[in-house]
Amino acid sequence: MATKKKQPAAVETSDSIAKQMEEFLSRGGQIEQIDSGVSGQTNFKGSRHITLGNSKPKEA
Repeated sequence: MATKKKQPAAVETSDSIAKQMEEFLSRGGQIEQIDSGVSGQTNFKGSRHITLGNSKPKEA
């Protein structure tokens, strides 16, 4: 029977992210502040209209 690995504590993860960020900045990386509500995704296609239910109209 396989045993599952225990996930690291959140503190370890936060410390790891902080260390990676420090290394990034020390190599000349920059952090860009993005306004709230702005997305990096671009909309290449028009909106999609989805209709739920039967595709054929009901006969009266």
